[in-house]
Formats: sequence, structure tokens, C-alpha cells
Amino acid sequence: MAPEQMAYGPQDGGALPPRPLDAVDQDILRILQGDGRASIRSVAERVHVSRANAYARINRLVEDGVIRGFSARVDHERAGHGTSAYITLKIVQNTWRTVREQLRQLPGASHIALVGGDFDVLLLVHTPGNRALRELVLTRLQAIPEVLSTRTLLVFEEEDLEPDG
Repeated sequence: MAPEQMAYGPQDGGALPPRPLDAVDQDILRILQGDGRASIRSVAERVHVSRANAYARINRLVEDGVIRGFSARVDHERAGHGTSAYITLKIVQNTWRTVREQLRQLPGASHIALVGGDFDVLLLVHTPGNRALRELVLTRLQAIPEVLSTRTLLVFEEEDLEPDG
């Protein structure tokens, strides 16, 4: 089965086997990614199923952990967080879970990923300005005992890639 056709179990790594997603499920996901506020009625009409069927499918996608939630796409600059950066971290081996919990608490942390390569963690942050970014990196991040080193990549311009919708 192709990866794009697989749904995964709960976020906690549960043992539920992947459930295949059909073309209607994929269309529902595409619609909701483009507009998370789309009504059940409009989703049903666009994918050519009944409202009850659309409702049941969306609930199943949520229960299966395929849809993890609904949120707004924010223009960080207009929201007062005009400085964005990707920060790479090298951490002590086998401390990912501990570090992840501490990174979740950081103001402006937007995305955290455990990665392979020259560094261990990739962190995306949005801050009000350079002073707040400096404070976050030099005071907060480097104070985490498991963080061995950091590298900050300042974002000059960014754009969320939105699915066709």
C-alpha cells in the first residue's frame, strides 16, 4: 500500500493498523486542508456523498488520528511576531523526549522535528524581534542541559504551501 493511502494510529504510537484511505477520504482531506472551516454540507457536496457519509468519514479520520485538529493559518508578521528562525540543535543521545518537552514550553515555538543528519533537532520559532530571538537562543535554549549546540538560521521570507482547494 502506498504511504499516501495509509492512515496511522493514535499519536501515542498505538498499535492500530493503518486503515486505507480511499479517493473520497483523500478529497475530504484536501478540502479541509484548504479550508478547515468548511461545513459538512459543502464537503459532502464537493465529494458527492451524503452529509451523513461525510460526517462519518470526517469523524473516522479524526478518531484514527489522520486529522489531528483544526487551526488557523497565521501571518506571524501581522500577528506581531515578525522574526522567524529555524534553529538546529545537537542534543545528548537518547534525550529526545526530555528535550522535546522543554522545547514545547518555549514562547514562539511553532514546529519541532527529530531529524537525521548533522544535527538532531530542527525547531521553528516566531518571535517579536531579534532581541526576543537572541534571548530565546542564548538564555532559554542554551540553558537546557541536554542541548550540546545550536545554530540559528534567520528566515527572511516564508510562505505556507496550501493545497489546491
